[in-house]
Amino acid sequence: MILIADSGGSKIDWRILRDDGSIGQANGSGFNPYYQPLSDLQKSIEDTLLPQLTGTVGEVFFYGAGLSSPGNQEIVKGVLAKYFEHAVVEVNLDLLGAARALCGDEEGIACILGTGANSCSYDGSKVKKNMASLGWILGDEGSGAYMGKQLIKGYLRKEMPEKLAGQLRARYPFNREEILGKIYQQSRPAAFLGGFARFIFQHLKDPYCYQLAYAGFDAFFKNNVMQYDNHKNVKVHFTGSVAFYFSNIVRQVGADNGVVVRNIVESPIAGLTLFHNKSLNV
Repeated sequence: MILIADSGGSKIDWRILRDDGSIGQANGSGFNPYYQPLSDLQKSIEDTLLPQLTGTVGEVFFYGAGLSSPGNQEIVKGVLAKYFEHAVVEVNLDLLGAARALCGDEEGIACILGTGANSCSYDGSKVKKNMASLGWILGDEGSGAYMGKQLIKGYLRKEMPEKLAGQLRARYPFNREEILGKIYQQSRPAAFLGGFARFIFQHLKDPYCYQLAYAGFDAFFKNNVMQYDNHKNVKVHFTGSVAFYFSNIVRQVGADNGVVVRNIVESPIAGLTLFHNKSLNV
């Protein structure tokens, strides 16, 4: 049995490739080692994955946010090894997972726009170059957390049109102190901010929200995609909930910057399942 995981700031998608050829799935809370304790990952595995398993796990492929450093990879690998002691465990950055899912064995540029943001130039087997995403505080342009941050900042500074501000208050009745508390004093602030992307999407007819989204994606293209020398010569793909739901604007911003966007999928897990199935059958 083989396990494949795609872990982001909001959720973990698991696929279970059983020995009889059937495929199962499980979904748990997201995990990022930079922001959350290992106990969150352990709880997610115990609550959502283990109840779905019968038999021996032979291989685990775990792709996750916050796993660019070898130290974080080893920490997560250690947790997985405790649960699956007879398995070969491979832990990689979610970016490699996105590239494998989107590009397969072809050269291309793979981008992630979900709660966070990232991108890479991929040569068909490995990541060649990665522009630093810097996380939700310093970067992550175009991500759900970035757009949520811009929306909340405009709301608290009273830069937002009053009609839209009233709609936001009705939907999220938080006062200033509660908002700042959720961002600076509670866990998973990026997920909290990313939750406001839904409000932006539902109010795209309002010029304020449309421009906010457009500006975020424009910053992503300029600071990420267009920094790769081959961005006009290879296919550029996207994955992630934000890229998927805002796909029309993503494509428009790409075209305005001279970049043709190819595939946009909500989650890389289906592509990863095909990738690893293909590898097994070679």
